[in-house]
Amino acid sequence: MRRTGCLLSALVALMPVCVPAADPVMVSVNVAGDTVTLAAGHPSLQRWLMPREIPSPPDNTMTADRVRLGEMLFFDARLSMHGQTSCAMCHLPERGFADGLPTSMRFMGEKMARNSPGLVNVAYNPLHMWDGRNATLEQQALSSQSPTGSLNAGAAELGFNGPDLGIDRIRRNPAYVHAFAKAYPNEPIDRHTVAKAIASFERSLVSRDSPFDRWVRGDAHALTPSQVNGFRLFLDASKGNCAACHSGPNFTDNSFHNLGLKQFAQTDADLGRFGQRNLASMRGAFRTPTLRDVELTPPYFHDGSARTLLDVVEHYARGGDVRANLSPLITPLRLSAGEKADLVAFMKALTTRRDVYEPPRLPR
Repeated sequence: MRRTGCLLSALVALMPVCVPAADPVMVSVNVAGDTVTLAAGHPSLQRWLMPREIPSPPDNTMTADRVRLGEMLFFDARLSMHGQTSCAMCHLPERGFADGLPTSMRFMGEKMARNSPGLVNVAYNPLHMWDGRNATLEQQALSSQSPTGSLNAGAAELGFNGPDLGIDRIRRNPAYVHAFAKAYPNEPIDRHTVAKAIASFERSLVSRDSPFDRWVRGDAHALTPSQVNGFRLFLDASKGNCAACHSGPNFTDNSFHNLGLKQFAQTDADLGRFGQRNLASMRGAFRTPTLRDVELTPPYFHDGSARTLLDVVEHYARGGDVRANLSPLITPLRLSAGEKADLVAFMKALTTRRDVYEPPRLPR
């Protein structure tokens, strides 16, 4: 692979349809009387297209040189304090920049408590990591490795929370010195410019050319009937009710919810967002992840307890497993086996297909 909206209301009701199968299916959405028409290219669908502009902060605007430098640093284990770990070890391109493990592992195999999520479209997130502790990607890249895991499982081991051994190696490399001079002229090579470069690369990981996007833009053949029906179920509050949390073009409300995972019943339960915001509703609540490229990032949930997307749907269909502090949006769903399969088919239609990723050639 080479890198180169508004939110829906939680109340979505299916209108009765008495038209031939070839006609569009009308879905009434309770957003100021708005209506969504499930027909390829219909104007009411355009809110689900990702913005073309990738947001970046004024002090770290994206440039090709910064993205290129950040990509090298992301893959370079020499940046770590011991020289053995890179960001890419927990964020593999072929796994949607996740790692495929239920919970991430530190250097030497130490098991962590949280799943390593994918990185696509992180540029659009207002908060980062499962508990939302970081407001920017730069801050996240600087943050130390927490006992409960983080979005970037290599942060502490990059020397950001101790001796700058890894950064010293980078400073002594003439090729990196040249790359930093192009990307961040007149700025020192330190943990802050390293974090800015890595953040620039992460912002470049955008998913917005999936079959769903092509269907929204007007390609009637981009989605199968099963996938279109899955989108209908996704919107319908009386069926999937998925859009209550997975809303907008990035399919997330950027909020935090307790989903009733079995892990929350344990005596040492991970309290999630509660550690950042001391509110009762935030006990066991975790950030809603994007569903874009979700097919590539199993297992699912912050604890990696759902092996497949169907397992995720089954969890929601049960109304969760632990009722304590459960989000009011989580209620049992009346879904047939076919409807569950259609929901999974729709989520797989949110994957942008790319060429095989070619890791960068690192400076010698």
